[in-house]
Amino acid sequence: MQTEFYDLFEEPLKYKIKNYVDHYKNMNIKKPSWIKIRTPSYSKEKIIQNVKNIIKFYELHTVCEESSCPNLIECYQKKVVTFLILGSSCTRCCHFCKVQKGKPDLINFEEPKKISRAISKMNLRHVVITSVSRDDLPDKGADHFLRCVQSIRKRNKGTTIELLVPDFHPVPKEALNTLKICPPDIFGHNIESVKRIYRRIRPGSDYQRSLNLLYLFKTMNPDIPTKSGLMVGLGETDEEIISTLKDLRKNGVTILTIGQYLKPSKNHFPISRYLDLKEFHDLKIKAKDLGFKQVSCGPLVRSSYNAIRFFKKNPYL
Repeated sequence: MQTEFYDLFEEPLKYKIKNYVDHYKNMNIKKPSWIKIRTPSYSKEKIIQNVKNIIKFYELHTVCEESSCPNLIECYQKKVVTFLILGSSCTRCCHFCKVQKGKPDLINFEEPKKISRAISKMNLRHVVITSVSRDDLPDKGADHFLRCVQSIRKRNKGTTIELLVPDFHPVPKEALNTLKICPPDIFGHNIESVKRIYRRIRPGSDYQRSLNLLYLFKTMNPDIPTKSGLMVGLGETDEEIISTLKDLRKNGVTILTIGQYLKPSKNHFPISRYLDLKEFHDLKIKAKDLGFKQVSCGPLVRSSYNAIRFFKKNPYL
């Protein structure tokens, strides 16, 4: 089966995206003072290096490093890790993401065991497993997710598991049936942006498709909380953000993260605006009013940020 690569757009869409990007590039928006990454103390540096050494020893990938997450220092010193499975090359071309695009890696069938051993070595109480998109695989990677969960459950009985999955297009039902064999404690799939600009930043994905995946998982697993993340600063309006939050609630999502988009490089999608701390606070209040049970909202918040805080064995999440 031939791999689908989504960096080849239809010509009209190419020009729309170029005009959109050029518009915000010319605005020359400066990063505000409240977006700061703290330098760790010497004692914390040793903890961070130890985490990195374990990851390197088991030849694993983390989205923390592959995507240059701004929270890497804070998360590693708290021993919070998001493992990136199925290689480090993605078959999609999202314009906000730093993860490598291109020919996908061969599946490492030892990866589930290596992850469970690394978790044991780091004594993690909660772990997040995510992946690159694998449009080249018949099941889009669902079986590998399952094997990771099973391996972790077998070796690390006290560790809670959160999955952050791709959309599994065009086999979402089959993929979710696979995950149902040994389900996670939290199921996540990021909506990422609002409907109007979705194809501009995620040309290989679809807004409604992502909502459908979240809804389908919830109907199949009503007692497992579902989670989604949204970035702001990509050209959306406040009204569109609220509309997206309402769509997520209608489809059963109860855990939400909202963070500022930070351009990984000059070649990535431009930033349209920086929300201030009050705006993030207001969004959190609005999300709570809409019925989200757990909300993390702030400039440096990412979908896996302080993920362990979200986990509660509560069927109403």
